[in-house]
Amino acid sequence: MMIAIPFIVVENCKDEIKYYQSVLGGEIAILRKQGEELLNADLYVEGATLKFADTQAAKPVLKGDYVRVFLRIETEEAFRRTYEEFAAGGTINSEMYEAPFNGLLAIVTDRNGVCWVLSYYRT
Repeated sequence: MMIAIPFIVVENCKDEIKYYQSVLGGEIAILRKQGEELLNADLYVEGATLKFADTQAAKPVLKGDYVRVFLRIETEEAFRRTYEEFAAGGTINSEMYEAPFNGLLAIVTDRNGVCWVLSYYRT
């Protein structure tokens, strides 16, 4: 079995992981620090793991690195809240719309240049 885990590189991991926790919820696990600098941490959200690294540790070539994170959200309320919070400091790539699978889709790039494909499936 193979499991894909998003690896998100940000400037100032210490503050930005708290931002993502405020949007998505979950628990933070600190993996590596150097003095007061937080270099690596995980955010555990409803059974999923999001890995974070500071730019000092990961040294990305481009902000965002052309990776998109597909996020399936359980409720319409949570979908709309996540969409609005990421859009507030970021850029809407694709407005929220009714998808053909009886749900909602949107694509938003957040304030750190991370592109999120947000989805909600109605049952």
